Amino acid sequence: MNSIPAPNAPSSGSHAAVPGQLGVPTDRGRDCSAPGSWGHTQPGSIYDFVRVATFAIGPDGRISQWSGRAAEFFGIPAADAVGADPITTFVPRELWRRGRARLERILGGEEWVGTAPYRNADGSEGLAELYAMPDAVPHAPPGTGTPGATCLAVDLGRLRRIETDLAASEAVFGQTPTGFFLFGNDLRLQRVNDAFAAGVGLSPTELQGLTPYDLFLPGEAERLLVALRKVLDGGGPIVDLRFTGAVPRTASVPAPGGGRRDGGRRWAISLYRLTGAAGHPMGVAGQVMDVTSRHVAEREAAGVRRSLALLNEASSHIGSTLDLETTAKELLDVIVPQFCDLATVDLYTALLTGDSGPISGQSGLSDGCGELRRVAVSSVVGGASSVLGAEGSVPVAEAGGTLCYPRRSPHARALRTGRSVVPQPGPDPLLRSTLVVPLVARDQVLGLVQLSRAIGSEPFDARDVAIAEELVARAAVCVDNARLYRREHERALLLQRSLLPPGNPAATGLEIARRYLPSNNNTEVGGDWFDVIPLPGSRTALVIGDVMGRGLRAAVAMGQLRTAVRTLAMLDLDPAEVLGALDEIARGLGGDSDRPGEESVELYLATCVYAVYDAVKQRCTFANAGHLPPVLLSPGEPARMLDVPPGLPLGVGGEPFEEVWVDLPDDAILGLYTDGLVESRKHQLDEGLRAFRTALTNGSKELEKLCDQVLDELIPHHGEDDIALLMAKVQSLPEDAVGDWRLPAELTSVGKARDLACGWLLTRGLDELVDTTELLVSELVTNALRHGRGEIRLRLLKDRTVVCEVWDDGYAQPRQRRAQETDEGGRGLQLVSLLAERWGSRRTPNGKIVWFELSL
Repeated sequence: MNSIPAPNAPSSGSHAAVPGQLGVPTDRGRDCSAPGSWGHTQPGSIYDFVRVATFAIGPDGRISQWSGRAAEFFGIPAADAVGADPITTFVPRELWRRGRARLERILGGEEWVGTAPYRNADGSEGLAELYAMPDAVPHAPPGTGTPGATCLAVDLGRLRRIETDLAASEAVFGQTPTGFFLFGNDLRLQRVNDAFAAGVGLSPTELQGLTPYDLFLPGEAERLLVALRKVLDGGGPIVDLRFTGAVPRTASVPAPGGGRRDGGRRWAISLYRLTGAAGHPMGVAGQVMDVTSRHVAEREAAGVRRSLALLNEASSHIGSTLDLETTAKELLDVIVPQFCDLATVDLYTALLTGDSGPISGQSGLSDGCGELRRVAVSSVVGGASSVLGAEGSVPVAEAGGTLCYPRRSPHARALRTGRSVVPQPGPDPLLRSTLVVPLVARDQVLGLVQLSRAIGSEPFDARDVAIAEELVARAAVCVDNARLYRREHERALLLQRSLLPPGNPAATGLEIARRYLPSNNNTEVGGDWFDVIPLPGSRTALVIGDVMGRGLRAAVAMGQLRTAVRTLAMLDLDPAEVLGALDEIARGLGGDSDRPGEESVELYLATCVYAVYDAVKQRCTFANAGHLPPVLLSPGEPARMLDVPPGLPLGVGGEPFEEVWVDLPDDAILGLYTDGLVESRKHQLDEGLRAFRTALTNGSKELEKLCDQVLDELIPHHGEDDIALLMAKVQSLPEDAVGDWRLPAELTSVGKARDLACGWLLTRGLDELVDTTELLVSELVTNALRHGRGEIRLRLLKDRTVVCEVWDDGYAQPRQRRAQETDEGGRGLQLVSLLAERWGSRRTPNGKIVWFELSL
């Protein structure tokens, strides 16, 4: 059984010193009256916090009563304690004498208070304070004895901790500059510190018993009341609950830390539940802090984050295309409603019409009064009548409208100076603040952006102006890039269209239809081209090509190659020879620069199909340089791709080009095209070619309608590239359109040739050409006999003109020269050049052809 050490005995633990002696009373002037009921305490009693034990000593000096708290306190059950001698049981033998003397004096009516170490029920050592109070005998004279004594033991360690906690609480509650308060279970103020009372403007006494509705505005009071109930009902602590405003009746009282308690101040309240030792709620404690400055800093930081996010969005969103109107709309998509409630973009009309001169140098623009066009409007404000301030109101123009700002208006000043202007608030009741920012890029004012905020929004401040200027500056660069691109695009498109053959070119034995469509997404102009070139001998060259790349450079390259093709075609070379020479030209256009310090020039690459159709033979000869194969639609058959060797693109070099020929029946349709017709990002090439063949097979017999049907069918495949389509329908020559004779290589053939040619013309009613033809045929046949060899062939062709051809087996080409006055010959080709519309010669596999042409 654990024993209680004697009061005078030293302890083996931390309390080694004897805190008190039985023979030496330590009277502290305490009230020694009975403590009242010794039963179980009520919830919230002090005995829930302080460890207390009671027991009684009878008149015989033995323990007569032993409470349950004593058994818990000392760890000795009542059965062992009641009837025991407290001296011999709990006091060391060497202190028995003094202990009995003290006990006798207590039983004789003397009170005693002292301290002594003790051992807890768990074996740990503690320090207890003992109170011995003699029982009073009613009506007994003094000194006549007592029936016994009541003893009270208190755990000094627990008591000292409570005293320390109370002192610390008082220090924090009373001395800290932060406001503290305590609400009871009835949600009324029980106590506040001086800082809270000073902030509210009432004394602590006046604040006792008040509810949240007596302190805060109704909305804020309800929020606080809900939070108090939540914490009191067992919820966890609520930290940093924000409140705005002040107590209505004390709005003029200075708040802690200075300043006035106006509606702009911010408060942070933290709530904690107070719980007794038994877990019973005792109320809610709270701490209140003025966080106005912190709120301002947080708002500033949030504003900076929003600004950075806005700039980041602008970087990724504005300028996704090279279109002026789209760029303006992208700017408004970023700033409305994230930055303002209404915004417009106005650009100078000269900018939109593609004027290549400096914008600042245009008439009427230097003073800010030039004509502008409103290209974009965005608003979340309904019914706004104007966007200008008191310095001059102008109605809001719809997108697409034109306007001129008065010279003294803030907008004209912004356009004139290139600096932002914040006009004074105007008469419009819906708008609170307006900001005018000019669009400036490369030291040129391109237009302006107007931003307005509605009533209820914060007005524009200096930071807003800086953000707006940064956003508009980024947009201005994109607008200027779009302006420069539009100018280049229009020039390239004009150049490209000027190089394409106008209308439907005429061709002997062919009906021609062609279409050209630029890409529908307004990207850079491409290098697609086609051409129809009349050749001697009722032949026609059909050309289609595509320069790789886009923009003005591609258009210029296309023009150079087209000119080279026409030049080579006039030499009457075979298709493979034309492409071979064109390949050399393409390689010469690009490549490394020979000049020091200059950057290398991008290599020109292009694809091309060159075909020559002979209307007399109804035969077409093809050569291909990396282009898509031609398509042939023969009557009664489905359309098919012609097997033409693809070859390498022009500009690559290293490989010769091959030729193939195909005989074309009457009414056959030949189709040449570029890849934009049959290929796109969403449709594979094979799919497009199949759709092209299907459209041809099921299309109209009329060539123009067939072209339109093909485009209508394949337009869904189109989008990213230009389309060039050249179609030719075979129309056989009339039977009397050709006269062809073969003559022996003898002098009599000259006269016979004259007779045959004149008779052929007279039969066809071409009497006016007889004399000229007779003379020129005589000259050409004579030259063939003199300078050529082998059999002579005479052929006359009638179409839009009359063409006369003289064939021989000699390879020497005729050359016109100036004959001297004394020369007997050399004037035959001069006569031909003088009398004929055109003349020339071309090689054949076995010799040459010399020809001339006469107009009908």
